[in-house]
Amino acid sequence: MGIEALARLAEERVDHRFKGFPPDADGLTVGELAAQRRNLFTGGFATPVLALSAERLEHNLKLMETYATRHGLAFAPHGKTTMAPQLFQRQIEHGAWGITLAVPHQVRVARAFGVERVFLANELVDAAALRWIAAELAADPAFRLLCYVDSVRGVELMGEALAGAARPVDVVVELAAGEGARTGVRTEAECAAVADAVAAVPELRLAGVAGYEGDLPQATPERVHAWLRRLVALAVELDKAGHFGGVDEIVVSAGGSAWFDAVAEVFAEIPELSSPVLKLLRSGAYISHDDGHYRRLTPFNRVPEEGALEPAFRLWTQVVSRPSAEQAFVNAGKRDAAYDLDLPVVQVVRRDGVERPATGIEVTALSDQHAWLRTGPEADLEVGDWVGLGLSHPCTSFDKWPLIPVAEADGTVVDCVRTFF
Repeated sequence: MGIEALARLAEERVDHRFKGFPPDADGLTVGELAAQRRNLFTGGFATPVLALSAERLEHNLKLMETYATRHGLAFAPHGKTTMAPQLFQRQIEHGAWGITLAVPHQVRVARAFGVERVFLANELVDAAALRWIAAELAADPAFRLLCYVDSVRGVELMGEALAGAARPVDVVVELAAGEGARTGVRTEAECAAVADAVAAVPELRLAGVAGYEGDLPQATPERVHAWLRRLVALAVELDKAGHFGGVDEIVVSAGGSAWFDAVAEVFAEIPELSSPVLKLLRSGAYISHDDGHYRRLTPFNRVPEEGALEPAFRLWTQVVSRPSAEQAFVNAGKRDAAYDLDLPVVQVVRRDGVERPATGIEVTALSDQHAWLRTGPEADLEVGDWVGLGLSHPCTSFDKWPLIPVAEADGTVVDCVRTFF
C-alpha cells in the first residue's frame, strides 16, 4: 500500500465538508482530531453522524481472514463497498490478495493509494481508461490487474485501445449466472469464442474464468452450486483447449456476500489444471456487515460453527419533533441512511449518557432529512434524545459519508475513515 498517501489522509483539515464532525474542530487535521480521543456523544460531534465500531471492524476483518485461510481461498474483497483506502489497507494487512473494483475511477483511487493487485469485475471498453491502465502496468512491474471479458466485440475494443501496450492485460472470461442475469457470456460455446478472440490479441492474456453467483435468478443452494460447477467445468475445458498456456496460475473467481460458503465448497472440488489455481473470493460487505439485508443473507447463518459477522455501523440521530404520542421525527433521512433495500431499524435511545433499547419505536418512512418514527405506548422518547439506527446495505451507506468516525465501545473516537466515491 502507499503508506505516504495514506499518511496524508491524516493531514486533511476538518471543516464543513464532513457531516457530523465537531464545529469546534474546524482547522484541526484529521490526525489531530483523532489524537484528542474525543467522545462521540460528548465531544462536540453533531447529529446526524455515522459511526463505525472499532471492535466490530477488527472482528469482521479477522473472521474473514480466518475463513478464507481455512478454506484455501485467496481473497480480493470488493472495494466498491467502502471506497476507503484505509480499510483497503486493513483488508490487505489481514491477508487479502488484493482489492476487487467495478469501474475505472475506483481503480484510480486504489492506485493512488498503492494497491498493487486489482480485480476489475467488469468488462472495460473505455479507451481512455484502458490507455491509463496500460501506462500504470508499464510504469509499475509490481502492479497486476485482472479484468472481465464477456464478448468478442469487447475483446476487439480492448485490443484497439491497448495496441502496442508494453505489458498485456490479464483477462478472465465472465460466465453469466444464467439467462436473465446481469453481465457475462451466456453459453460455454460463446465463452470459447471469447477465449479464441483473446488469443488473437497480443495485448491481452487469458488468465482464467469468473462470475457472480449472487446475480443468479431465483437463487437456491442447489442452483448456486450447479452454476459454480459450470464455472469450474468452464475452466477445465478452456485449460484442455490450451487457453491458459501463457500464465503461471489460473484464476477461478466468484463470491458475493450471500453465497461464499457455496463458493468454498465447490472450489474445494477444482481438479488439478495445467498451472496452479488461484481460487479467488470477492465478498466485500463483510467488513461492516449490516443490520438488515446481509444480516439475513450471510452464509454464517448456515454455518454458525464458522463464526458470525457483527454489524459495525450505527447512524446516530436526534429527536427534533414529537408531535403526538404515536409519532416522532429524527434529523436523518435519505441523504444520510441507506434505504434501497430496507428502512433503518431503531436500536437504542440515549438520554443523559444512559443508553437503553428502543422499545416500541419503528422507522416507517424517510424524507430527505427526516426519519418518520412510529411510537407505541411503551416508547419513552423525548425531543433531544439521541437515537441509534441500524442500517441495511453497506454499499449505499458508506457513499453518503465522506469522513466517518471510528469509535470504541465507550464512544471514544480513535480514527476517521475517508471515503472516495
